[in-house]
Amino acid sequence: MYGLARLVWTRDAALAAVLAGVSLTALPDGRPRWVQVALLVVLAAALLWRRRRPLAAAAVVLGAAWLGLLGTVWREHLPLGHLAVEVVVCTLVQAGRRAAAAVVSAAGAGFFVAWAIRWYPGIDAYWGSAGFCLSLAVAWLLGEYLRARQARAAAERRALAATAAAGERARIARELHDVLAHSVGVMVVNAEGARLMRHVDPAVVDRTLELISTTGRGALEELRRLLAALDEHASTAADLEDLVRRNGAGLHVTGTADGVPPEILAQAYRIVQEALTNVVKHAGAGARADVRVGFGTPGRRRTLRIEVLDAGGTGGAAGLPSSGRGLAGMRERVALAGGTLTAEPVEAGGFRVVATLPVGSTAGSQPRTAGAQAAIGRIGL
Repeated sequence: MYGLARLVWTRDAALAAVLAGVSLTALPDGRPRWVQVALLVVLAAALLWRRRRPLAAAAVVLGAAWLGLLGTVWREHLPLGHLAVEVVVCTLVQAGRRAAAAVVSAAGAGFFVAWAIRWYPGIDAYWGSAGFCLSLAVAWLLGEYLRARQARAAAERRALAATAAAGERARIARELHDVLAHSVGVMVVNAEGARLMRHVDPAVVDRTLELISTTGRGALEELRRLLAALDEHASTAADLEDLVRRNGAGLHVTGTADGVPPEILAQAYRIVQEALTNVVKHAGAGARADVRVGFGTPGRRRTLRIEVLDAGGTGGAAGLPSSGRGLAGMRERVALAGGTLTAEPVEAGGFRVVATLPVGSTAGSQPRTAGAQAAIGRIGL
């Protein structure tokens, strides 16, 4: 959100500077120049802070406008004096404060009418009043349009979050199915075999029971891992190290995780987890993976880099081609975080996955990804 807020602030500052500059070049005779310039500075400052303090900005703008009129600070049309009223009305409507906008519009219309009657001759005063009041209506409609556009963008972000959450539930359901179907199937088959062999060869029964016990413990560990991974925001650098250790991979870390938001560490955890799962499923016997994690240098351009490289093996145990779901899931996760992903075979054999996740721009989170990440973090079975 930091980058977006800075962009909005820069745009508001540019608007205030342009209007103040145009008005400064058109200051008419009247009060001392320093009084006119001081009033311009007050109006420009109110425009600059109108998003953070819309009601206060509106009060300052109206006060300055009426002061300029009653004190004859300027005798001719001043762009900033009139446009500031319209801008604060638009801002209030956009923020959903229509009651306050109505009060400001009424006060602003009174200012426009009084100014036109005082400084426009004859019939021109009526046309001037009508034109200025019409500009207030246009400002109100513009505020309604901007508010509707913001609502639509928010709806799109919620839809994206819902889609991401549904995809994550489906992926976790597939993993649970794989763990339970394989482990329980092995346990049932071996239990039936042990029952048949209990009077023939007790040693076989002992070995079978040990295999059942090992399979059950492994299934429980897998279930624990899946359930723990559901709590995205609880992931830490230690969790990532433990994940790599459990999978027998090598870990090389550069930099420190200090300052990295928990949601980014969680994304890194799941990416490494998926990459190591693919190694086990598809590289087969003899494959060893190396995981390299670079936490980057603290700052707004900080990037977390993940590389998972396996040296290749004999192929998946079942000899089946990859469905591509693992890579697709990683790509979706990286895209939601605003990063990049490269997955490609290595000429010397094996496969490399490289992911980069922006860290510096996530303090406050990006508009498009924050809702999706929060939704993923709240997933439950």
